[in-house]
Amino acid sequence: MATVSSSVVGNPHWRSVDPPKLSPILVHALDAFYENGFHGTSVREIAQRVGVTIPALYYHHGSKEGILLALLEYSTSDVLARAHSAKADGRDDPAQQLSNVIEAIVLRMTTRSRLAALEGEVRYLSPENLLRYRVVRKGIEELVLGIIEDGNERGIFYTADPAESARAVLAMCQSIPRWYHAEGNMAPEVVAAKYSEIALTAVGYVSAAAKPRKRAPSTPT
Repeated sequence: MATVSSSVVGNPHWRSVDPPKLSPILVHALDAFYENGFHGTSVREIAQRVGVTIPALYYHHGSKEGILLALLEYSTSDVLARAHSAKADGRDDPAQQLSNVIEAIVLRMTTRSRLAALEGEVRYLSPENLLRYRVVRKGIEELVLGIIEDGNERGIFYTADPAESARAVLAMCQSIPRWYHAEGNMAPEVVAAKYSEIALTAVGYVSAAAKPRKRAPSTPT
């Protein structure tokens, strides 16, 4: 399977993942949720870690669930913004767009693994807050689906079910926090390159160089 070149096509800022810009409350809450889980973390523990009173914490976020929602919205909005920039960097090439978008998602999943791991805590959101979270999450799904549908229509991708392919590709990315460790053998860039190639394979991408050439019609003698 031929891969899409990872050379920079446009502005590569989406490849740079700096430490998240979070308030002290969100920084310490993220650490606590990662270490103990949402259910195993008390408001008192977060307040003690931050060095503020419980009323002060409630003043900023209303509840422990409010803190979780703020972290999830920050994380998901960041992924969506990076994905849009990555798609734009792929210009008018669906294969490059998909490769870039998956690379952007995986780089964020691996370099901000604690934020990415919060995906598993969405079950603790109320129906109203879950809906708010899903609205942003839906934007990522629609972006990937749109790229796959465009590639299919243009004969660049060959998948019988674009919607299911999009879900499968994103589910693959969402599983990364369950196994990836920064201390492991694979750097984020290596994981991102591998997953981009897998995503292209999943949608039936075949590069122009790999397609069999048609034989010229023979002339009768």
